[in-house]
Amino acid sequence: MTTIRLFTDEDVYGAVAVALRRAGVDAVSTPEAGRLRESDDSQLQWAANEGRVLVTFNVAHFAGMHAAWLRGGRHHAGIVVSSQRPIGELLRRLLHLGNTLDADAIQDRLEFLSDW
Repeated sequence: MTTIRLFTDEDVYGAVAVALRRAGVDAVSTPEAGRLRESDDSQLQWAANEGRVLVTFNVAHFAGMHAAWLRGGRHHAGIVVSSQRPIGELLRRLLHLGNTLDADAIQDRLEFLSDW
């Protein structure tokens, strides 16, 4: 079982990736990766190339991108979408997701954090 690796986009609180790493999760934020102001498609492509699940608050846009990528035969490491939540709740849900799904199970999936 390969554990998931996370990439938080610009909309997600910067402290999230830091807190996830403290909890033992391989996580990096957009600023840490030097990817500020890149397009959403570019962010998803980078995450896919790095084998990282993209975490975003931009639900509608990334849900549409997910469907378009799959229709186009493109693959990604997973997308987790969420409404903005308190950091503690966001962390708890992401940790639960990461302890339940491995990298293979989330491949090409769109997960709603509210389900976790």
